[in-house]
Amino acid sequence: MTTDLKQVIHEQVTGNRVALYMKGTPQLPSCGYSANAIRILQAVGATDAACINMIQYPELTAPLREYANWPTLPALFIKGEFIGGSDIMTEMHQSGELKKLLEE
Repeated sequence: MTTDLKQVIHEQVTGNRVALYMKGTPQLPSCGYSANAIRILQAVGATDAACINMIQYPELTAPLREYANWPTLPALFIKGEFIGGSDIMTEMHQSGELKKLLEE
């Protein structure tokens, strides 16, 4: 079952230019880190981000941790590549690196 769920995650991250696994929704984030991630994506113009609410899909939590080798939420993927969580997103946004990556 975990393998099937990893395949679902793989399809989500490769089938969307931007995929964000978060707590809550973009309209109603359930934690400060997820809210920060949404603010950053909006600031860099990533309006096409697929946002997956991990509260709604808790069965994806363990497979996501293995797939990304990352223990916490949010988890950002761009063009199929794992980028990081809220802190990494903040650093990349402040340096301009995140916007540049999205424009490539």
